[in-house]
Amino acid sequence: MLFSFVACNVADAQEPDEVVRVETALVQLNVGVVDARGQAIRSLSQNDFTIYENGVKQPILNFEPVESPFSLVILLDMSGSTISFRQQLKQAVGRFLDALSPADRVAVIQFNRNVKTLSDFSTDRKKADYAISIAEGAGETYLYDAVRYALKALDKEGKRRKAIVLLTDGIDTQMRNADRNAASRAESAEAAVALIDARASSELNAVLSDADKLGVTIYPLALPSGDPKRLALPSPVQTAIYTAARTRLQSLADRSGGRLNDIRRLDQMARLYAEVAADLRSLYTVGYRGAPGRDGKWREIRIEVVQPQLIARTRPGYFAR
Repeated sequence: MLFSFVACNVADAQEPDEVVRVETALVQLNVGVVDARGQAIRSLSQNDFTIYENGVKQPILNFEPVESPFSLVILLDMSGSTISFRQQLKQAVGRFLDALSPADRVAVIQFNRNVKTLSDFSTDRKKADYAISIAEGAGETYLYDAVRYALKALDKEGKRRKAIVLLTDGIDTQMRNADRNAASRAESAEAAVALIDARASSELNAVLSDADKLGVTIYPLALPSGDPKRLALPSPVQTAIYTAARTRLQSLADRSGGRLNDIRRLDQMARLYAEVAADLRSLYTVGYRGAPGRDGKWREIRIEVVQPQLIARTRPGYFAR
């Protein structure tokens, strides 16, 4: 959702003391449309869409078909938890590159304790493929620092459509420590999970706010090592930490209009990356002018398609900040 704030004068320009400035926002949505069987529909036009904000119909100001290129960040978790399957990981990401549109601009960024750009935005696939091949690291996971870094990089890509494809187990080191403190006194897994309000994290909500403003769609691919159902010796606190981490990944996808992809087996990685590439190639972009003011309140977005049998999916709304 791309916000472009515009000042509107509602008094005569010769009466400066009488001028009232009202801020409005250009809201940009990446929209996927499927039929009843879940098959992507790629042949729609601007006239096929209707947008509502808080129940009020909005005029569509700009429209981009599914063929329009993306600026895309491939964000790779190179912390200690991914060491044992690096080669498989790199092969899957390499095939993802092959499935993108030739006009898509791709950057490759890795993270552990530190965040590092391995290759900047480019349509040169050899450059991106080499960057993937040299990705290395170990140690802690500063996941939300990395997402914020990727968003800042995408901000420099102007008005292009934007997305992040994030491979991680979701266990952010800083949040894990805070979650452990919150759940430390629980005697059961259910009690521990209840003590952590995963979606209230300030780090998560800062990232979601930035993604809203830039219109970035996020696709997390969640590694099985972060699945709370797969813990070998689950304690109540550990179960709560992993459950909160997976909940936050789901929030990244839901709020940005993306999709969380659970990697249940490592040999599924290449297929899931291919599905994300197909999803990106089936997204329309629709923009409208949001209601004036930044009151911090939630504004619900609903998008409809003329053909009633089709289903449109996008982000559910935004906070007017």
